[in-house]
Amino acid sequence: MNLHKTIANLVAAQNNHDSQAYVACFSDAAIVHDEGKTHQGKAEIRQWIARSDHEYHTELKPLTFEETGAKSLLTAEVSGEFPGSPAVLRFHFQLEEGLISSLRITG
Repeated sequence: MNLHKTIANLVAAQNNHDSQAYVACFSDAAIVHDEGKTHQGKAEIRQWIARSDHEYHTELKPLTFEETGAKSLLTAEVSGEFPGSPAVLRFHFQLEEGLISSLRITG
């Protein structure tokens, strides 16, 4: 599967539980929407992913990837220590200048 470089870096960072490398994939003003909550800016995104890693120890296994201009959709199997694991989730990305400006995670 041929993932956009930034998204491939995000998947690798997630699977290595490296919140610093994960946050490096985002623009300074990026927004993440997950589980009904919004996290804006690198500081909030870093807190969100660090907490998620600590609680759930999640790993991503990409299943499909579609890219249309600046928008991308990654469908991935997410496994970890949470009810219903593994689950298939969709990661809706908006990219600007090679960085993620928006990420919305849906079931």
